[in-house]
Amino acid sequence: MTRHLEPSWDAGRALLARDIDGPVVMLNLLRLRAVADYSATPDLAPATPISGADAYDRYIARTLPHLRESGGDVLFLGEGGPWLIGPAGERWDRAMLVRQSSVEAFMAFAANQDYLAGLGHRTAAIEDSRLLPLVALPAPG
Repeated sequence: MTRHLEPSWDAGRALLARDIDGPVVMLNLLRLRAVADYSATPDLAPATPISGADAYDRYIARTLPHLRESGGDVLFLGEGGPWLIGPAGERWDRAMLVRQSSVEAFMAFAANQDYLAGLGHRTAAIEDSRLLPLVALPAPG
């Protein structure tokens, strides 16, 4: 199974090439580990094992100040469940919508060293993920 945890360079270039003017909303779909895996960042590991959900909560707590400082915010964070429409057996434990004032602000946030210092909580928490940049369309009617 191919896991998707970080954007590729090509995907980053494609996002910049979209030349999005104004706010962007990132749709995050997250599949969490039953037990967080801190093997890549043992310095962030808690004294006793925790769930992927708990590790992701630590990531959010550490990330929010940097996100808000960069002009972004979490619009929605919710618990997933079985699909109403979608592949049987596929699960996404959480969904999140993150608004950022611009793609440039998002890229600056993603490169912030203080933010990156806590990224190990996300890596420990996530089994698989999807990230889809969204741009608002005019309201219908």
